Amino acid sequence: MSLCPLQVDKYLYHMRLSDETLLEVSQRFEKEMEKGLGADTNPTASVKMLPTFVRSTPDGTEDGDFLALDLGGTNFRVLRVKVSDNGLRKVEMENQIYAIPEELMRGSGVQLFDHIAECLANFLDKLQIKDKKLPLGFTFSFPCHQTKLDESILVTWTKGFKCSSVEGRDVVSLLRKSIKKRGDFDIDIVAVVNDTVGTMMTCGYDDHNCEVGLIVGTGTNACYMEEMRHIDLVEGDEGRMCINMEWGAFGDDGVLNDIRTEFDREIDMGSLNPGKQLFEKMISGMYMGELVRLILVKMAKDGLLFGGRLTPDLLTTGHFETRFVPWMEQHRGEGGAAESARDPEQAGAGAVARGLHGHAADGAGDRDKLRSTVGVDGSVYKKHPHFARRLHKTVRKLLPDCEIRFIRSEDGSGKGAAMVTAVAYRLAAQHQARQKILEPLRLSHEQLLEVKERMRIEMEKGLGKETHAEATVKMLPTYVCSTPDGTEKGDFLALDLGGTNFRVLLVRVRNGMRRGVEMHNKIYSIPVDIMQGTGEELFDHIVHCISDFLEYMGMKGVSLPLGFTFSFPCQQNNLDEGILLKWTKGFKATGCEGEDVVGLLKEAIHRREEFDLDVVAVVNDTVGTMMTCGYEDPYCEVGLIVGTGSNACYMEEMRNVELVEGDEGRMCVNMEWGAFGDSGCLDDIRTEFDMAVDELSLNPGKQRYEKMISGMYLGEIVRNILMDFTKKGLLFRGRISERLKTRGIFETKFLSQIESDCLALLQVRSILQHLGLESTCDDSIIVKEVCTVVARRAAQLCGAGMAAVVDKIRENRGLDFLKVTVGVDGTLYKLHPHFSTVLQETVKELSPKCEVTFLQSEDGSGKGAALITAVACRIREAGQR
Repeated sequence: MSLCPLQVDKYLYHMRLSDETLLEVSQRFEKEMEKGLGADTNPTASVKMLPTFVRSTPDGTEDGDFLALDLGGTNFRVLRVKVSDNGLRKVEMENQIYAIPEELMRGSGVQLFDHIAECLANFLDKLQIKDKKLPLGFTFSFPCHQTKLDESILVTWTKGFKCSSVEGRDVVSLLRKSIKKRGDFDIDIVAVVNDTVGTMMTCGYDDHNCEVGLIVGTGTNACYMEEMRHIDLVEGDEGRMCINMEWGAFGDDGVLNDIRTEFDREIDMGSLNPGKQLFEKMISGMYMGELVRLILVKMAKDGLLFGGRLTPDLLTTGHFETRFVPWMEQHRGEGGAAESARDPEQAGAGAVARGLHGHAADGAGDRDKLRSTVGVDGSVYKKHPHFARRLHKTVRKLLPDCEIRFIRSEDGSGKGAAMVTAVAYRLAAQHQARQKILEPLRLSHEQLLEVKERMRIEMEKGLGKETHAEATVKMLPTYVCSTPDGTEKGDFLALDLGGTNFRVLLVRVRNGMRRGVEMHNKIYSIPVDIMQGTGEELFDHIVHCISDFLEYMGMKGVSLPLGFTFSFPCQQNNLDEGILLKWTKGFKATGCEGEDVVGLLKEAIHRREEFDLDVVAVVNDTVGTMMTCGYEDPYCEVGLIVGTGSNACYMEEMRNVELVEGDEGRMCVNMEWGAFGDSGCLDDIRTEFDMAVDELSLNPGKQRYEKMISGMYLGEIVRNILMDFTKKGLLFRGRISERLKTRGIFETKFLSQIESDCLALLQVRSILQHLGLESTCDDSIIVKEVCTVVARRAAQLCGAGMAAVVDKIRENRGLDFLKVTVGVDGTLYKLHPHFSTVLQETVKELSPKCEVTFLQSEDGSGKGAALITAVACRIREAGQR
């Protein structure tokens, strides 16, 4: 009798899942994944999402000789896996299969692990490697709770094992005990993993995009690389970790009840664990044959098959084995009752990929197409004629925006355990090598105290008449003898020149009830050819810009007092006279060094013959910053700049300023501290990277302290360290890109962005990508660490210098305790997420007798120049009365 499709369809209708249903299953799966990852929701989640402590997949540079144990059924394997990376990337394997007698599967745990240790000894004997202490990876394919890479507590035995005194204990410790008891060999058990993770790692060696493992055999499970920030069960947010999903239990809480059929329910009721592993019972090999048998029985009972006859074999549970299903499908095409494989598995795999994609999009926006590879093992996937094709098709349908590849694991999970071990060994060795390189950049409390003392010595040298000439920290008098007292008033012009841009400002200072400062300004750029041309061209350009500004403000005919912020090393003989000692920051204009910059400015004004200005004061940006903050806070007596360059100034007692006549009162001293160390006094803490940056700079041997702490150089220090790491194979898989060799590509703003706490590693990767550096997740963590170490050292060194300054002020005044404010400006201080905190902590540690407040200058140093001019005019007027 022939069956019409409609009659068959009556029994199979509920097994055919629509695209909408599969999408729905996929979305439910995602929700279950989120539950399993959350600390609060994990205890009640059916999909447990267990952390494996495997933090990285192979990158192809693994090297060494490893052992693997693969225990997941009645047989187990011992393997020796040789991985070599001499440009050929080769894996050689030797293995031996050992049986586990049934009485041992049900005996004591001690007997089982003694047997495993004996088989290990036999294998090592056979290969004559018993005297070598090789690292071992252990594939242990039972539900475990993992607390470390080498510690795994058995939750429950499955697959017919029933050994006593193992559940609730660490299987690695039990194996170590059995090996120790023998005493005839020793091995280093590095990692314990389950077979799914093993599969992902095996495939990951051949395909670096492989970040998902899937097994569909007797049972089923999946694992994938999850972002650490989503894993509540493990401390830390950096990087990724492989999650063993234990997805067979999906549906145990009832979320699949609407798609489970009467046949699924019958299978579950007759199983060893009713109500458990419901997803697994719908898709895995252990149950597929039984599912077909139940459908055939039902059809035979209804008289649609076998002439309505039921044989004892057909009525016996387990007699229709899963291996018959692929055979029948192969011989009958795609029709008939044997075609029972359906698609929840695909929905599951789709959900994992969706999860990956969702989390990838989390950091990168949807602009990035997820490319991922799934490593697969298991008899159903490998032997069923249509299963793999249907799985691929459904996953692609559910995830049209992703490029998902599937590769078969040919070498089983044993090689994977060796790979996990090889990766762990590689990571540990590389980590150690990197820490050794970074060690000199990590400064101890004692070293920082020493820097503080040396700064103090250099300060004394700069202040002394006899020692000033050879001093590196020049301690230049500024002739600014007073900070604002709040009575200043009037309109002032200010010029702020300290880099490739400069500002012209009109500053209106009011006193009395309406006390405050109103500012108007315009920014102008200085082209490189003018920066490096003649002095006349530079000052003519500046005056042209002043003229433009006065026209813009409608003040062309007015003669105003002007303050000039000139942020280059100058020797001042008066408030309105500044002799340029040397250009810095890329300026090279000729005919300026050794000249009075106020004179050069006045000459250019006269050449233009358009307007006249009264240049009252020339100051540098650090003094300007101190004055700006001093207007807000009367305790502000120190200025600090940490931006492109770095410098400090403070109010020194006149009696100590030996270069200027008179002992009364105070004067602000422009330290020019960037040159600290030019005498060699910091050589013991300068690293090879500092020297490399210095040698290739515009001014080798000069401004050494500045080159260790300021924004212009930190990115270069980082780039040099990354180069060194890459050359040594510790980063970017040892591949140096042309971009990485390019000086100056690693701008300091990237340091601030990379170290930002709220930035996911995916965004760090996109910054590196923007720099033309193809990086893995591990690379991003390493780059972030280098940025942190370099920026932390910069902040600490800056703090050591500042501690010397505030302690000097305290001692000058004979105080047991000093309360002082530091006015600060500069992009590094303002924009870097941790610089200011580390700087403040360091000052507190090194100067415990000072209470130092740091006040950010909001209006730049231009306002400071106007305030100095205002103070000077106030004092001048008072003197004329």
